[in-house]
Amino acid sequence: SRGLGDVYKRQILIHQPTFTMTLIKGIIFDYGGTIDSRGTHWSEVIWEGYLHCGLTSIDKPTFRDAYVFAERELARTRHILPHHNFLDLLLIKMRIELGWLADNGFITRESADGLAGPIARYCYEAARTCVEEARPVLEAIEEKGLPMVLVSNFYGNIESVLDDFGLRRFFPTIVESAVVGVRKPDPAIFALGVEAIGLPAENVLVVGDSYRKDILPARSLGCPTAWLKGKGWTADEDAQTDPCTITSLSDILTLL
Repeated sequence: SRGLGDVYKRQILIHQPTFTMTLIKGIIFDYGGTIDSRGTHWSEVIWEGYLHCGLTSIDKPTFRDAYVFAERELARTRHILPHHNFLDLLLIKMRIELGWLADNGFITRESADGLAGPIARYCYEAARTCVEEARPVLEAIEEKGLPMVLVSNFYGNIESVLDDFGLRRFFPTIVESAVVGVRKPDPAIFALGVEAIGLPAENVLVVGDSYRKDILPARSLGCPTAWLKGKGWTADEDAQTDPCTITSLSDILTLL
């Protein structure tokens, strides 16, 4: 069987300037952090929203505690329903985060209630800007006739999010963790994506923003990868380097 070392060597070849990716016949995209934030972890986008909306009394570690609390609450209790679009999702998430800050005495309940909407809208518009930057890339791939599949850790409403942003047509098949019951970094969720695209793994490029959750599990299946690297959740990930790194989704077009 082919080991990770051999797969890794193949990735280096893919990124040589003279190499043509003739073997790439389909692409699996991650969604959150990849298509909607230029590779930047969503905690950083929300943190910018806090600052933009004047919530400057909270330090970064406290914010991260609130962020983690909200993520765990959303995983534990079904607050987000299939019909919720991304603004709906952000409003729910901000109410949980800011509610935790109020419950723990970091801000007043009045501030929590008043800031949830503005922060959610700031983040929603940031996502929309990134989506519009990504759209021409997806259109170009579509014109080349390459099938695309979305593989995402999400809350069960990814189709509503894609519909709202006008992206649904690019992804006839979606593999969503809340629906299939498998989450990244389990390679099994990418195996479902490869199966859905109907091609051998070595012909399926996987594009994602998380080295641990996207790149390594996809590569373990034999998929070539493109790591869209922005600001990550941890310092270790920020320090990580990889020959399969891209800085913009448009870089995929030069590889193809």
